[in-house]
Amino acid sequence: MSKGMTKVSVMYANGEGKIFDMDYYLNTHMPLVGKLLGDKLKSSSVDKGVGSAAPGSAAPYVCMGVMYFDSVEDFGAAFGPHATEILGDLPNFTNIEPEVQISEVVL
Repeated sequence: MSKGMTKVSVMYANGEGKIFDMDYYLNTHMPLVGKLLGDKLKSSSVDKGVGSAAPGSAAPYVCMGVMYFDSVEDFGAAFGPHATEILGDLPNFTNIEPEVQISEVVL
């Protein structure tokens, strides 16, 4: 990714009683998000949590989805009109309230 781009990280915390259907997320949710956000979405990736710093400990996040845009304004223009549909799909794959961080790529 290029310096100055906007990075949107969507993180799903791990924990007791939390469910996350990775297959649905990868094969249904992310393609839906990509289609709805269109060409304002420059790139995306998905990380599956496998552990933490302490050997044998659980990952703090089950999954992290990352999306890149040219600007915060591009993200808002792409996401805003489709927020209801995108957020409405969450119960189809998780009971976790996602944490969202918007960042500027600096390196």
